[in-house]
Amino acid sequence: MQRDTVTAFVALGANLGDAVGAVRAAMDAIDGLPGTRVVRRSTLYRSAPVDSSGPPYINAVVEVATMLTAPALLQELKAVENRAGRVRPYRNAPRTLDLDILLFGTASVTSASLTVPHPRMDGRAFVLRPLAEIAPQRVAPDALARVRDQDCVPLADPPTG
Repeated sequence: MQRDTVTAFVALGANLGDAVGAVRAAMDAIDGLPGTRVVRRSTLYRSAPVDSSGPPYINAVVEVATMLTAPALLQELKAVENRAGRVRPYRNAPRTLDLDILLFGTASVTSASLTVPHPRMDGRAFVLRPLAEIAPQRVAPDALARVRDQDCVPLADPPTG
C-alpha cells in the first residue's frame, strides 16, 4: 500500500566549516531521500547563535513532499547530518549541519526523539523568517513581530535549485 504524500518543513543550519556549502548540499541530499522531494527552498540567512556559541550560523528552510513517516524522515535527516560530519559533544554545540523537522502536515508528534511542531520554532527568527518566505500562511504575524530584534539577515545570493 502506498502512503499519501505529506508536506513537511525542515530547518537547516550550520556554523562550522563551509556552512553555506553544507546547507546547500543538505538541500540537495534531502531532495534525494527516498520518497521525498524538495518543493521550495528559502533564501540562506545569516544569524547569531541562539542558545549556542561559535561563529554565525547559516540557516534555511525547505518545504518537502514526502511519503516517509515523521520518524522515518527524522532518521533520514540524521543520516544526512552524520554524512556531513555532525558530532554532538554537548547540547547546542556548534555544528557542521543541523536538520530539524518543523512541521509534518497537520500532525502533532511527541516522542523521546521527535516533537512536531518543533517546540522552539516560534521564538527563533532563523526559523520563522525563512519559513515565512516560502510558506507565509504557516507563520503568524505576531510570531514574526516577537523575533524582529533577533540578528537574522538574508545572504545576498539566492539559493540554487
